[in-house]
Amino acid sequence: MTAEPVHFHDGDHRIPPMPERTPQALRLAIQEHAPHLLPDFEAHWRRVIADAFSVTPVPAFMRLWWTQYAIARDPALEEQLRDLEARAAKSEDAGESGRLLEEYSRLRHDAGAVEPGQ
Repeated sequence: MTAEPVHFHDGDHRIPPMPERTPQALRLAIQEHAPHLLPDFEAHWRRVIADAFSVTPVPAFMRLWWTQYAIARDPALEEQLRDLEARAAKSEDAGESGRLLEEYSRLRHDAGAVEPGQ
């Protein structure tokens, strides 16, 4: 990847910027900053995209992995999502579980909406 600015979250840890919105750039960013995602990314690519006779599945693939990478590049966000999910699963109050899952969903949506360079 080219030298890009690194963003700071809460002044503590470095968050790499989002790459260009292409499969190749996203793969390189995953390889560099979230290598634990790479085996699943590549397996999903081979299963869904590599044998496709059209590019129709590419936008859905990119939305999914764009969000996954946006979360994985920010350990604090990743931990917050795990915490919300765990708390929702343990809660015996349906209203509380619903609110926790709504927050989880909002954070995932916001992560998926991050633009290249952010």
